Amino acid sequence: MQIIEPRNTAVESWRPGVETRMVVSRLNGATQLCIFEQWVAPGHGAPTHSHPVEEVLTVREGEAEMWLDQERETVAAGQSLIVPAGRRHGFRNSGTTTLHIHAVLASSIFEQTVEGAGEVRRWMT
Repeated sequence: MQIIEPRNTAVESWRPGVETRMVVSRLNGATQLCIFEQWVAPGHGAPTHSHPVEEVLTVREGEAEMWLDQERETVAAGQSLIVPAGRRHGFRNSGTTTLHIHAVLASSIFEQTVEGAGEVRRWMT
């Protein structure tokens, strides 16, 4: 049995205004899941992107404007958005306090394709 202690994992700056802690991934033995947390400053977030696998985004604290293709909604603390594999989505902190997001992807490696950038980002140390 393996117990994961997130506080022992470094927080990384993924882009301006967004700090990320990878909690579960291939790095610590996962084979089908990637779980991470993000702390997002007001007005910041994730640009429109997609993943080759399904993702669930849960707002732990604050509120976020989230989009899936052309549809936009405000998601509050305690609510989740299910993002089907391959769908364009993103979010931004639409509140005045730090947004805390919990994300789960159905892959042990984080991979995203940013719309319009031709960039694929992978996280798999």
